Amino acid sequence: MDQFKLPRDAPPPVAKQPVFSGGPVHTELGLVLHEASDDWQSTMTVGDRLGLTSSRDVLESISNGGGPETCLMALGYAGWGAGQLDQEMQQNAWLSVAADHRILFDVAPEARWSQAAQQIGIDLTRLARDAGHA
Repeated sequence: MDQFKLPRDAPPPVAKQPVFSGGPVHTELGLVLHEASDDWQSTMTVGDRLGLTSSRDVLESISNGGGPETCLMALGYAGWGAGQLDQEMQQNAWLSVAADHRILFDVAPEARWSQAAQQIGIDLTRLARDAGHA
């Protein structure tokens, strides 16, 4: 919670919760991905069950043990220029899967990527890091 400049005496579950790097842009900005709710000042709905909030009230509520109970916290975000992400998607530079509540919140962070890939039938151990030409 130090990164968010919130009290250090947070309840034990919160004190142990990791804060992820959301990306290299505005690394001082705290973002919380959580179960959908209208309880916070600045929540953007993501799909049916998720919300993304950047307002301080959600961070203060988490630090006081008030919730949301299920969440991921990150500092910063990744950004793209106009059309850049669309172009990368067309080039198959990204694997896109439906958001899975269980993978996001119940699976250990180091296993999330492989479990998400398994949803679309991809075994990450079989992917090459480099492309070649014949």
